[in-house]
Amino acid sequence: MVRIGVLALQGAFAEHIALLDRLEVQAFPIRLAHDLSTLDGLVIPGGESTTMLHLIKEYDLAAPLKGLALDGLPIMGTCAGMVMLAKHASGMDQQTLGAMDIAVKRNAFGRQVDSFEADLDIPALGEPPFHAVFIRAPFIERAGDGVEVLARLPDGPDVAARQGKLVALAFHPELTDDLRLHSFFLQVVRGER
Repeated sequence: MVRIGVLALQGAFAEHIALLDRLEVQAFPIRLAHDLSTLDGLVIPGGESTTMLHLIKEYDLAAPLKGLALDGLPIMGTCAGMVMLAKHASGMDQQTLGAMDIAVKRNAFGRQVDSFEADLDIPALGEPPFHAVFIRAPFIERAGDGVEVLARLPDGPDVAARQGKLVALAFHPELTDDLRLHSFFLQVVRGER
C-alpha cells in the first residue's frame, strides 16, 4: 500500500489525512525526523509559513526534508507548503527548503479577510473546473525552465505548478470534497504522470 506522510507540525494536516484516507492510501502524520522513513510521498500542508519553518528548524527537520526533496521523493505543498518548497519567497527572513525552481510572494492577496474562492481550469485534471479555496495565499512570481504551470487565476498569476515529482498549490484542495488533485499527486507518486 502507498504510504503518504503529512507534515503535522501546524496547519491543515488532519484534513489532508482524511482526504487521502478516502483514496485508500496509508496516510499518517509526520512530526519527527524518524517518521520520514519508508515514505512513498509527502504532503506539506497550508498553515502559517513562518511558524511552520520555525517548527521545522526546532524539530531538526529542515535537512531531512530538503534531502528527501532533492533525492526525488514526491512532495505536494499547499499554500504555506508551496512557500516552503520554493527557492525564493518574498518577505521571508527564514530559509525555505529551496527544492522547487519557483519564486513566490507570500500572502499575495492580502490578509485573512481577503481570502476567496475561485474556479480554476486545470487541464491536467480535465473538466469540470476545480473549486479552489485561497486563504492568505501565495502566488508564483517566477517559474524556472523546468517548471510546468498547472493553473493560473483568470487574468491573474500562476497558482499551481509541477517540477518533476514536486507539486505546489497556492490554495487548499483539502478543504473541498474534490479528490482530483490528491489523485493527481498519487499518480505522480506511482510514476503514472
